[in-house]
Amino acid sequence: MSDSHSSQNFETVAIHAGNTADPLTGAVVPPIYQVSTYKQDGVGGLRGGYEYSRSANPTRTALEENLAALEGGRRGLAFASGLAAEDCLLRTLLGPGDHVVIPNDAYGGTFRLFAKVVSRWGVEWSVADTSDPASVRAALTPRTKAVWVETPSNPLLGITDIEAVAQIAREAGAKLVVDNTFASPYLQQPLALGADVVVHSMTKYMGGHSDVVGGALVVDDAELGEELAFHQNAMGAVAGPFDSWLVLRGIKTLAVRMDRHSENAERVVEMLTRHPRVTNVLYPGLASHPGHEVAAKQMKSFGGMVSFQVEGGEEAAVAVCDRARLFTLGESLGGVESLIEHPGRMTHASVAGSALEVPADLVRLSVGIESADDLLADLQQALG
Repeated sequence: MSDSHSSQNFETVAIHAGNTADPLTGAVVPPIYQVSTYKQDGVGGLRGGYEYSRSANPTRTALEENLAALEGGRRGLAFASGLAAEDCLLRTLLGPGDHVVIPNDAYGGTFRLFAKVVSRWGVEWSVADTSDPASVRAALTPRTKAVWVETPSNPLLGITDIEAVAQIAREAGAKLVVDNTFASPYLQQPLALGADVVVHSMTKYMGGHSDVVGGALVVDDAELGEELAFHQNAMGAVAGPFDSWLVLRGIKTLAVRMDRHSENAERVVEMLTRHPRVTNVLYPGLASHPGHEVAAKQMKSFGGMVSFQVEGGEEAAVAVCDRARLFTLGESLGGVESLIEHPGRMTHASVAGSALEVPADLVRLSVGIESADDLLADLQQALG
């Protein structure tokens, strides 16, 4: 984080970091620099270092400075999607013959990237229960270059002790990568807990309004930041200026939105735990959750994602999704509106038959910021 924001609280940093008033007009919101190239003052005479918008764009620069400040890192990089960010990271860190430890509960797209794409480069991977540090340690090999963690995880809301796993990875000479999408930097800051890289799908809570797709990487190591920036430019899957502007706008209300997401989720969880048709509720805010104590230690609150299982198996879970009215049936998460989905048939279909396969009776909720009373009424009628 830059010195100018290091002493400020999160809500202030979210609104002001990277958001300098326009020097020409005084506009308090950074302009959308919808431009591909820049006039040079003679050969090599760049104004502010800008020559071509794949390499750098002022609107994207504002977002990247903001991302770094929010996560307490030195370098933030914005990409066209979360998977584009992951792809850039993996191609920067890994080469043929290297090995990665991945979680047994991860986003289906991340698993697909490892299983169907990265493996074709000669990179090997193995699965560990990252909520158990001993499982992570057992999965390491002399060729392990990275340990990949989601916490809370998608879709089973597992919790990993970032400090403990960071120590294990460091001892093995591997980088710890933490996907912080479910928590957002408002609820959790992995770099401060020892992680080397933070990954975000900015499509989710950072954007917050279901109107933009984007990804981010944040690091505290300046050298690694330079390597990632080289690959970002060389590979080119960058966030466009309008998308960057939309995420910057979303981040300004991140703190207040996350507070409401968390409050509403707690109300939803309270109802689900009492419902006779619900057989299991997965939420780190529950004292019965195996990761509750770790989550309470490393998170500000427990977030807006809730998963639950229903009696009657897969067809019953699908029926709950179909009967919901206020909860929109759709993939993605983190928007102001509430979403419901069946992971086994939707977001996690790619992990079917693997060690990451999710329960068929599972329903995942992204609890929005509507009236909690209205959300509860919709879920009650959907459950029947």
